[in-house]
Amino acid sequence: MSLALILHGIAANLLLGPVLKSRPPASDRPVLKTVITLKAAPAEPKPAAIQPPLLVDRQLASRAAPPAPTAQEWAFAATYTNKNSKGYRYHWGQQLRSLMGAALEGPDQGAVRFRVEIAPDGRLVQLETLWSTSRLAEQRARQALEQMPRLPPTPTGRPLIFERTISFTPFASDNPPSYQDDCLPDSPAFSNPFAWDGQSRTARTEPVQASKADPQAMEDCLKQLPQTSIEAEVARDRRLMERWGGRNPQPR
Repeated sequence: MSLALILHGIAANLLLGPVLKSRPPASDRPVLKTVITLKAAPAEPKPAAIQPPLLVDRQLASRAAPPAPTAQEWAFAATYTNKNSKGYRYHWGQQLRSLMGAALEGPDQGAVRFRVEIAPDGRLVQLETLWSTSRLAEQRARQALEQMPRLPPTPTGRPLIFERTISFTPFASDNPPSYQDDCLPDSPAFSNPFAWDGQSRTARTEPVQASKADPQAMEDCLKQLPQTSIEAEVARDRRLMERWGGRNPQPR
């Protein structure tokens, strides 16, 4: 048994000896290297930045101050009692806007709404700012009030209380009002017939019907109506178009 092992070892040495001798040492063996190349994907192009619109040099819009009411117009306003002295209220705003000067397009343009109380003798008793979109517009309006000339007495001989918006902008014009419908009765305020407070018994309320005008009051009212002007009719049509969706773009 041991002899056989010895003989097998001699045979293996004779066969594998040349092979083991010809094998280079570990330090001389070629090293196989695997090179992995990573290629970055192309970056997605960034969206183009939104460029601000180019500012075109142009002349700013402006509107001169409207002319002050004439003595004839104030004479009419001092006697017109319909619709809470409608003529007096309009000419008061026209007089104030005339004293404010020209309006220029820009950050100072705007509007201011006042609550006004005028004494029977025409003196300004109270002026309250309800809202304002421009501090300069309100400041100019209050300065103009200090220059307001003496106004005629109110048409009814009683204090006149009303609200008035003064537009200090080149894109708004205070056109004369229309008086042709002032003798018609006021339409009753709308009331929802299906409104319910959640507690009381449900019942549908019938809408209030407009009252018929007294014949004598109608005759007296018609005597005060002024002659209709083309400017007033154009302004009335414009207001109706703006109210019902036919607004035209303002000139720029």
